Amino acid sequence: MSADVTSTALAGAPEATVSAGAAPGLLTVEPVDPDRDAAVVQSWLAHPASSWWEMGQLDVVEVRDYLTGVQADPAQAAWLGRRDGEPCFLAETYDPSAVLLTDVWAAEPGDVGMHLLVAPAPAGGRVHGLTSAVMRAVVEHCRDALGARRIVVEPDVRNTAVQAKNAEVGFRALRAVDVDGKRALLSVLETDRIGVSDDDEPAAHLRPEHLEPAERHLVAKAIAEFTHERMIAPTQEGDGWRLDAGDSTYRFRARQHVLEHWAIDETSLTRTRGGAPVALSAQDLVLELRDVLGIPDELLGTYLEEIASTLASAAAKHRRGGPSAAQLARGRSDGGVAGATASFQDVESAMTEGHPAFVAANGRIGFGLDEYRAFAPESGGRFRYRWLAARRAHTHLALAADRTEQAHWESELSETVVAGFRSTLERRGLDPDDYVWIPVHPWQWQHRIAVTFAPDLGRQDLVDLGEGPDEYQPQQSIRTAFNRTDPTRSYVKTALAVQNMGFLRGMSPAYMRNTPAVNDWVASIVAADPTLASVGFSVLREHAAIGYTGDAYHRVDVSSPQRKMLAALWRESPIPRLAEGERLLTMAALLHRDASGDAVVSALIEESGLPAAAWVRRWLDAYLLPVVHCLTVHDLVFMPHGENLVLVVRDGAVVRAVMKDIGEEAAVLGRHDDRPVPADIDRIVHPVSDDEAALAVFTDVFDGVLRFVAAILDDDGVLPEGRFWEVVGECIDAHAAAHPDRRRPLDLRVPTFEHSCLNRLQLRNTLSMVDLADQSASLIRAGAMANPIGR
Repeated sequence: MSADVTSTALAGAPEATVSAGAAPGLLTVEPVDPDRDAAVVQSWLAHPASSWWEMGQLDVVEVRDYLTGVQADPAQAAWLGRRDGEPCFLAETYDPSAVLLTDVWAAEPGDVGMHLLVAPAPAGGRVHGLTSAVMRAVVEHCRDALGARRIVVEPDVRNTAVQAKNAEVGFRALRAVDVDGKRALLSVLETDRIGVSDDDEPAAHLRPEHLEPAERHLVAKAIAEFTHERMIAPTQEGDGWRLDAGDSTYRFRARQHVLEHWAIDETSLTRTRGGAPVALSAQDLVLELRDVLGIPDELLGTYLEEIASTLASAAAKHRRGGPSAAQLARGRSDGGVAGATASFQDVESAMTEGHPAFVAANGRIGFGLDEYRAFAPESGGRFRYRWLAARRAHTHLALAADRTEQAHWESELSETVVAGFRSTLERRGLDPDDYVWIPVHPWQWQHRIAVTFAPDLGRQDLVDLGEGPDEYQPQQSIRTAFNRTDPTRSYVKTALAVQNMGFLRGMSPAYMRNTPAVNDWVASIVAADPTLASVGFSVLREHAAIGYTGDAYHRVDVSSPQRKMLAALWRESPIPRLAEGERLLTMAALLHRDASGDAVVSALIEESGLPAAAWVRRWLDAYLLPVVHCLTVHDLVFMPHGENLVLVVRDGAVVRAVMKDIGEEAAVLGRHDDRPVPADIDRIVHPVSDDEAALAVFTDVFDGVLRFVAAILDDDGVLPEGRFWEVVGECIDAHAAAHPDRRRPLDLRVPTFEHSCLNRLQLRNTLSMVDLADQSASLIRAGAMANPIGR
């Protein structure tokens, strides 16, 4: 059964009636009697308008057995509704912590799930307002008879009629979820707001009850990270802390951890001005600290806008809610590829923080309200790529060594789709063999390609082919999407000219030319290394890339954002690599707390049944050891933050890690004669000193990931941070002992290391915080940081 909260009246039939224009009448609700009611319910289910319930094929006996099963289950109940004594509707209620929504809804005491089926209209005519009255009667029954505080429903995302009816009685849509074999719109009604419809407000997430927690969290994060980067220095006051900023004074309680990490108690955070309480405001804090932060005048507005956008995103996430930490740690209850895929993407869409260190971490300047709902990863939405035919003479398709063009298109597009593309070109009198296919993000098509590349479209150097058939889900790395129609197909990453976290998120066609070659070389190094093989470490290759350069912007040797507007790549999917019982989650999940403040990493440790130190060591052997090994043995570095690592988990424990985002992030830190690389990929060679090379571990791993996880486990009472860092040291020592002849024998247990700061980079240049061609020169240091595993 895949029942919606639906009604036959809403699904195509007229509303249930007795006589035209009659009043709704007296509505009553009573427990279903399967023997008595099976025949009438079967007649309703057999009606074509009840197709959403997917039970129209059942006969009376089967319906009676189904209702008997529901009534026998202590977590479910079925109710017959009558209008003036005559059967009129069927309602089902259930405990969402035990039935149907166990993987996607963080149930609390007082939550009740609901399904509704209104009888088809008899021949006598429709009763105006009956379905609305029935809906009202059922939710009031849930409140009054069942004690429901919240009612949750999951109509099919395609059933827009019932969604409107839900909104009318006060349900608010939260997010799209995969449940019971369908794509459902999870929606909730607080029963003290029955009849208060507010879901027609496009910006309902910007109401005070959602924005205030977002402001509180971002102000706390800003104080913590600006303090960590030594731009501000709170002073102790009693059992708390005080920060004077401009005319405002901030007071709060906090726990200080190693690596100068501050865990601020957000509930304790207050702001006063002249002794009077003032509302918390992240933008105000930036302005109060303007001189200290050093934002250039001409870029201040951009940073404030990224702060505003980050707040809007956080408010929307607060309103939307999400699965609990325990649900994310446990994963889907259904097995196989479908369950593993859904579980993986549940985690992707549940993340709320963005980058853990950056304050302005969710800018996405350029997205409107509708586009945020469609394309932000936390929306859990789906979209289809727009496809263009690009003239070969102006386009470069680069392929991995084991991939031919024909094989590439056969694996990513069906024969029917390609035939349709060719037919479109032939109808225009164009030779399809003169063209190659490029996927374009729908936002990019609407806002950039159709405008910025209008002459190219007019010349038919670019030809619009329309939407492709596959549905994709946005990932945390905003330009990348996961194929939900066929999860074994590649991720697709495309240029997306929104301003986000210090960069306009374009993609360079010049970089795309050798991206597959870079990936082939890195993958060959990883695959041939016995140490990496022993811990199961692997990379997801970007095995195809494409870039268009036939535009006017490439006919002049002047760098501009327009030169990075039309490029794409395809990255291997991790799904085919899963063994039975394994599942995936982004490593960013280890830093995630749910709406109740529970941490995924703590829940994973509990799920595994392992001692916390043993769990951490398994994770470090899968993650930290390969990073250290690649650096010290191969002079090879990645960008190993949470979004770029996919963890393979079995029974709550990490069994191996997979690295992605290779082409733009991988680098060789030694000289050519130390580590020869093929001439066509020498752009990845960036020789640096040993001290700077070590920052690939100290800054990117210790400061960028481990300090957050260590603090979470310490604050949760799961593992003292002293013991956490002992385990880190043990992992480092074990690798060094096993590889005494490593190429670059870096001492990662030195007493201190340079404190390289991330927010300082963004504050210095909010539009382009790092020169990707010379990242070393872009670094900003703030003195020395005590090494938590230093001797």
